[in-house]
Amino acid sequence: MQKAAGTDGADTGVRAETESALTAGEISPADRMVEELAYRILPVWLQAAFGTLTLAAMVLVLNQQFNLHLFGFTLVENRYLFLLAVATLPLVFLAYPWHPRAARSPLWLGIDIVLCLATMAALFWFSWKAEAILGEGWEFSAPIMAKILGAVLWVLILEALRRTGGTAIFIIVTIVSLYPVIAGKLPSPLNGIDQPLSDTLAYHIVSAESAFGIPMRAFGEIVIGFIVFGVALNHTGGGKFFNDVAFALVGRWRGGAAQVGVISSALQGSISGSVISNVISSGVVTIPAMKRTGFRADYAGGVEAVASTGAVLMPPVMGSTAFVMASFLGISYSEIALAAAVPALLFYFGLAMQIDAYAARLGLRGMAKEELPSLKQTLKDGWLYIFVFAVLVYLMINEQQEAVAPFIATGLLLAINQILPKNRLSWKSFVDLVLATGRALAELVAILAGVGFIIGAFSVTGLAGTLANDLVYLAGDRPIVLLLMGAITSFIFGMGMTVTACYIFLAIVLAPPLIKAGLDPLAVHLFIMYWGMISFITPPVALATFAAAPLARTSPFKIGFQAVRLGAVIYIVPFFFALNPALILKGEPTEVVSVIVTAFIGVGLIAASIQGWLIGAGRLDGSPLRLLARIMLAIGGFALAAPGGNLIPVSNTTLAVIGASLALGAFLLLKLGKQETLAA
Repeated sequence: MQKAAGTDGADTGVRAETESALTAGEISPADRMVEELAYRILPVWLQAAFGTLTLAAMVLVLNQQFNLHLFGFTLVENRYLFLLAVATLPLVFLAYPWHPRAARSPLWLGIDIVLCLATMAALFWFSWKAEAILGEGWEFSAPIMAKILGAVLWVLILEALRRTGGTAIFIIVTIVSLYPVIAGKLPSPLNGIDQPLSDTLAYHIVSAESAFGIPMRAFGEIVIGFIVFGVALNHTGGGKFFNDVAFALVGRWRGGAAQVGVISSALQGSISGSVISNVISSGVVTIPAMKRTGFRADYAGGVEAVASTGAVLMPPVMGSTAFVMASFLGISYSEIALAAAVPALLFYFGLAMQIDAYAARLGLRGMAKEELPSLKQTLKDGWLYIFVFAVLVYLMINEQQEAVAPFIATGLLLAINQILPKNRLSWKSFVDLVLATGRALAELVAILAGVGFIIGAFSVTGLAGTLANDLVYLAGDRPIVLLLMGAITSFIFGMGMTVTACYIFLAIVLAPPLIKAGLDPLAVHLFIMYWGMISFITPPVALATFAAAPLARTSPFKIGFQAVRLGAVIYIVPFFFALNPALILKGEPTEVVSVIVTAFIGVGLIAASIQGWLIGAGRLDGSPLRLLARIMLAIGGFALAAPGGNLIPVSNTTLAVIGASLALGAFLLLKLGKQETLAA
């Protein structure tokens, strides 16, 4: 867990809350979702300014989404996005210092205040000129003042990106954003149309294709509401409720402490789109519980790392990347959530089956009844969260109101929460809620505006279109080759970028050639998102395992080895739904049902083979016969899980027959081996 910036280890953002006096009925900070980024503890007067800007952003968004006409007129889109950035982007410089050691320095606080004011002033000028930008074609011929302020904003946005996204993404975005300046001098396929530096920097700010393009539009139209909902859910006790539900449901099962980690992390994904935050918040409870019931430390850490990674892929509320995807594809978020449901369930099913097999092989039991909360009492106490989620899902799916649904759900949540005595927010906890919301908005707006530069660079040079043709040519029009190229590229970029940034970059560069090769557009975008997540659990980077290591008290590389095994499904399922979109519910109903059924059976067999234990047959190790059966189960499981047809030159029926035959043969071998053992 990162320390709050500028501390000596004693007053992290979380610990500072923990040490404060809590009023009666407040949610303990220990029960809240941990914030991933280290943040500066602001003096009271700056907290007031920070909170005012956050609330101003809320008013602006509510006015736009609900068409309230609070300003007497409707804001044109670019003015709305500029004003939203006025209220959110400057918060980065207040919340996140340039370096942790600088957070306590009055000098650096003063410098950051100047950067904050400069960002506000430049953005406000562009918002004032919004109609001129549209009417006079500034993206092609900007006046000198726009070029100067555009250069200033380019630098400020990059610095905000560095503070929130890290050095790797800062370097990548900086280089790519300057690509138009040298595009004409590069060899094919990177050759493009040259642009002067001043025109390039102005284009990045005023164009609807760059910093204030698709990512920022997604932020202003959909993403921001779900961020607010997640923070509100967190600060009203949602994290504790999810943990208690998981413990009450599966705590007594064989290997129940690990199954709790699976369910708890999946549910916590509704609060935070951050893998690291999920690991820390859920793992602080589940990892010790797993170790206490007999799980090895590296295995416990691996379970939590994998479960927390999958949480960002889990509907109904996925990470912010899914909302950006909706904007890229021009479809509703509910379509993406529905399509992502089966792959996410396959992922968690495979993880749960591996845990069960591991626990059975080692004879591990569940937790004692007295250690667990009552399910009845937990649901009774947490009916508020169930009700609010039901309203949210209804509005998103039935009413197709993705933009306003989270605001309505948040309003209901806060109103009912204040009526009930248990988790009622005090004035202090309300201020904490507003500040946490501001930090969450600042973090994401900096990343989205920054990676928007990549879109702008490819757009102004014309590279986006030509690169797709060149990649298809290099792959020889073979989709599987393109997918392998895409998987490797996504994995590499996922090492140095956030999931959202990685997705946006690859949605521009990689998605068009994959779609051009005949793959389904939604399947392609989900494929990129999945493979961008894989670096979180795959060594050598494996950030989720590094977050889990201090909690498990073992090496992150040992955890990483276990995480690769436990997360095996996430490596293969994206290829399956990319080559045949039946797994994302596209196709004839009979084909979709058969593909899903065989996929679940296949994943179960793969899990058994990986962990060396099969339900109804027992251990898969100890003799050559069992080893052969284990290999047959793995191959048979893969054949059953792979959806035939479409771009796969074998039908689903044929694959199912092959897989079932191998699985049956393995089962008979195991039975034969058991009889021989008994006879001996």
